[in-house]
Amino acid sequence: MPSYKMSGSSQPRWLFPFVATVIFILSVLPLARLAATGFTSALRGDAGQLLADPALWDAALNTLTTSFLGMNAAVILGGSFAILLTLFDVRGRAALGFLFMLPMMIPPQVTALSWIGLTGPSSTLLKAIGMAPPLGSPQPLYSIGGIALLFGVQHAPLVYLAMRVGLLALPREGVEAARLAGASWWRVLLDIVLPLAMPGLVAGAAIAFVSGVGNFGIPAILGIPASIYTLPTLIYSKFASFGPATFSDISIISALITLLAVGGLSVEARVLRGREFRTIGPSGQAALFRLGPLRLPAELLLWFVTFVILALPFLALLAGSLAPAYGVPLTAETATLHAYEEVLFRQSVTRTAFANSISLALASAFGLLLISVLLGYYIVQSRSRMAGFIAALAEIPYALPGIVLAVSFILLLAAPLPVLGVSIYGTIWIILIAYLSSFLAVSLKPVVSAYRQLDPSLEEAARLSGAGFYRRMRDVTVPLIAPAAGSSVILVFLIACNELTVSALLWSAGTQTLGVAIYNLDDSGSFDLAAALSVLVVVMVVILMLSLELMARRLPVGALPWRR
Repeated sequence: MPSYKMSGSSQPRWLFPFVATVIFILSVLPLARLAATGFTSALRGDAGQLLADPALWDAALNTLTTSFLGMNAAVILGGSFAILLTLFDVRGRAALGFLFMLPMMIPPQVTALSWIGLTGPSSTLLKAIGMAPPLGSPQPLYSIGGIALLFGVQHAPLVYLAMRVGLLALPREGVEAARLAGASWWRVLLDIVLPLAMPGLVAGAAIAFVSGVGNFGIPAILGIPASIYTLPTLIYSKFASFGPATFSDISIISALITLLAVGGLSVEARVLRGREFRTIGPSGQAALFRLGPLRLPAELLLWFVTFVILALPFLALLAGSLAPAYGVPLTAETATLHAYEEVLFRQSVTRTAFANSISLALASAFGLLLISVLLGYYIVQSRSRMAGFIAALAEIPYALPGIVLAVSFILLLAAPLPVLGVSIYGTIWIILIAYLSSFLAVSLKPVVSAYRQLDPSLEEAARLSGAGFYRRMRDVTVPLIAPAAGSSVILVFLIACNELTVSALLWSAGTQTLGVAIYNLDDSGSFDLAAALSVLVVVMVVILMLSLELMARRLPVGALPWRR
């Protein structure tokens, strides 16, 4: 056996050390640093003053309230779409499903800005159609209810995805037997479908709750102007007013966010504990129920809801970007492209943000592509028990709220690097490393799915023919997983280009990203510029998602989240 191979396998000797090093740097080390800082602060008694601060518990209560209410809104909205688009004979299901997924891909701060432009007395769109509330009326979204509503809109696709997976796995025989026995579609839905789909619904609700706990963009845009703080925005405010106790405070608040997130997932496990949901019989696309005369009203309702949660906010954003100033009515005479000229050609900050976001997104996408191809190969091909453990460690950073991950890397990299004596804190490199950590699971999933669908005899035949690891990867494996690898590149680029939660704490002068630039423009009162930049981001998201949609037939099942 050649020396570069591991004993009893076709993997080179360097593969496991490479995989272990990557997981240690991107997952284990930053989270261990966060835990160590929090533990040390607790031992020193630094936590006492923070825990006695009423602002902390107000923020915790606001976080729980908005996340819980947002979860309920997401369950109602996402669950309804999942049932109607999966089980019923609704026309245009593919288009509706694609459009319903867009809010999940659009940055949360853009969602908040678009809804601000849609509501309130200064709405350019409402003024243009003569429906704006009188001047002086409060902006209804600057409230707990407003934050919860947008959490519901932003996280409804997560519930939709989780529940749709369960609905597609329903046994066709059971549904058909109930229908042949004379049960109406609503009785089958209540007695068979919903109980069997309960794991997906509960999982979606838990994910929506955890996403609300860690969401920064929506509470920052809607909550801070009204002095309504959640735990992520409290961390941001603590970091903005930097002091000697800042690191210990934000580590403790991060631990509290993590506890809330873990608590939400624990409730999911407790709800499902002891209940059997196994099915017998062939599954797949569940038998469709026919709506009959109700089909047209149901389709109109689905398109109307999609128009309200997607098209109307975007039109309001577009109108706000074309108006000469926020609150000025949009007419043929007042419409102007001044905001687009500013953000594209005159504002150095927005040009820098575009360059930084695109550079970071490209570096993250292609850097993670290389890591995912090697890591995915190890996870699928290795016979070691470590493979499953390493796969789980790769998922942890993505599962944690982004604000917690950002704090972890601040604590880890605030001091100069050992041996080298160089500090990357305050540079674009710390954002890149945090992106690699946060989006590793996004890049890895489609690649692993593609590896699992490969016939192992192909590589085995190449190995028996004398092809080494590099030759097998170049001539056999990589060409076969190329479509999935391409989708992982676009997915990571799409998410990284619009990210705010991680970079909100890591940016400094000259390293602003698009998400940070949009937030800062709105915070400084330049709503028209923020709206114009947001419109460009939405257009970019739609183009990238359509590009992935065109690749869908060549991708493994599950590679694209909206096609599961």
